[in-house]
Amino acid sequence: MSNLLTRRLALLGQDTHRAVLTGLRGIERETLRVDATGHLASTPHPAALGSALTHPQITTDYAETLLEFITPAEADIATTLVKLDGIHRYAYSKLGNELLWSESMPCQLPAEEDIAIAWYGSSNMGMLKHVYRRGLALRYGKAMQCIAGIHYNYSLSEDLWRVLAGHEGKPARQSAMAYQSEAYLATIRNFRRYSWLLMYLFGASPALSSSFLRGRPHKLERLSDDTLYLPYATSLRMSDLGYQNDAQSGLSPRENCLDSYVAALTKAVNQPYEPYAKLGTKQNGQWVQLSTNVLQIENEYYATIRPKRVIRTGERPIQALCSRGVQYIEVRCMDVDPFEPVGISLPTGRFLDTFLLFCALEESGPISEQDGARYTDNFARTVKEGRRPGLMLNNSEGEISLQQWGRQMLERLAPVAALLDRHHGGGEHAAALADAARKLDDPDLTPSARVLAALREHGGSFGAFGLAQSQKHAAYFRSHAPSAAEAAYFDQLATASLAEQAEMERTSTGNFDDYVAAYRASNLCHSTPDCD
Repeated sequence: MSNLLTRRLALLGQDTHRAVLTGLRGIERETLRVDATGHLASTPHPAALGSALTHPQITTDYAETLLEFITPAEADIATTLVKLDGIHRYAYSKLGNELLWSESMPCQLPAEEDIAIAWYGSSNMGMLKHVYRRGLALRYGKAMQCIAGIHYNYSLSEDLWRVLAGHEGKPARQSAMAYQSEAYLATIRNFRRYSWLLMYLFGASPALSSSFLRGRPHKLERLSDDTLYLPYATSLRMSDLGYQNDAQSGLSPRENCLDSYVAALTKAVNQPYEPYAKLGTKQNGQWVQLSTNVLQIENEYYATIRPKRVIRTGERPIQALCSRGVQYIEVRCMDVDPFEPVGISLPTGRFLDTFLLFCALEESGPISEQDGARYTDNFARTVKEGRRPGLMLNNSEGEISLQQWGRQMLERLAPVAALLDRHHGGGEHAAALADAARKLDDPDLTPSARVLAALREHGGSFGAFGLAQSQKHAAYFRSHAPSAAEAAYFDQLATASLAEQAEMERTSTGNFDDYVAAYRASNLCHSTPDCD
């Protein structure tokens, strides 16, 4: 444990400061709608759930059938999960015979032309979201748009940053906003250093439906007629089989400071990419992508973690970061846990809170290009071979076994868990570390190993296992229908969202071509990075 972490833990453990440990947690859970046989649903987004464009908690991601449930931000992850459970229960009350797919990797998929791109209505904003997704289909294929995950949104109290700044003495000319932004960037750098551990402990996609690859070359092994896998993989979703392409392969925004990060993304949304330029933005008079640049918009950048700021109407994400700094971080590498009805468990949330607070408080120097390559390689090894006996990773001192490094990490996390347990009362954070230790000692206890064991019980079929789990979760939610008050609350949200979309369509002015041009020309961040 570094001296900085020791000092910060002692400071925050004082009775006068312990209250600042309260931050906010939110979850975005993606899940495919499938029919009773486990095939992709062919129906549009259910109107009974409200407008996918304007509903604050129930929307769609890239595909029309890929639901996204968004919780409010809560001070305790236990409360967040209760809210997520409530969204699921309400959704099931409106889904009829359809099911929510229990896996990160998609069910058996139909032909590309039969996968519907998410539709958001005829307003200019709705069409912008739809055309952006057309561009994703063009660049990555529609099968990629059916991958689901858990996004964990995490913030610490602004009071915590003020306490640290006051105790450690921030530079006199640095604003509180700048200090907080740089602290979150430091958190992200540590996350990159150590996130391989999350993939070992929580990766849950070691197999996939053979229909997913669409004939692409691969080095997977065959488990059954409809299933491909890697025997020691933890998360094929986060491997090079996931949401990646050649254009993004050279894009590595530097997290050494906010200016550097936003400058890289600003360049990517303005830099033409020849293969996309050959496709053009329109085909047969129809928009097929918003631009021919490396990224259509900054959100296209696929990262395991992102700095974030709640955006205002008409504002772009980079604009929000430039003008008001980093407000929270979004962890994007978590697989859906197929053994949990809502896709994530409370112990997993407790571990993530411990891990992320550690990343925020631990020493975090700048990342060199060589460092970044090493972190990427550790992550890649873990997602494809994490349970391989004797697997070696590379820390700053050289080669080390995953198990040995993992145990060292748990020792460093232990005092952070103890601090959180004193704050919350009880011992749930320490218990989450103990569970992680058991997984390091016995890889068969990891979700990825449990998935493979369950697959074999279902004849090696990814589809059969996924359907069985989906049916099991559906039975749970349908037996716990929303209360009258809960139903009324979500009914009101649905009605209001539909009215809001209708009003947007009624008042939308100007043609779409001009709207896209104005959006692309909107001011991003043009500062020169002052860090490397």
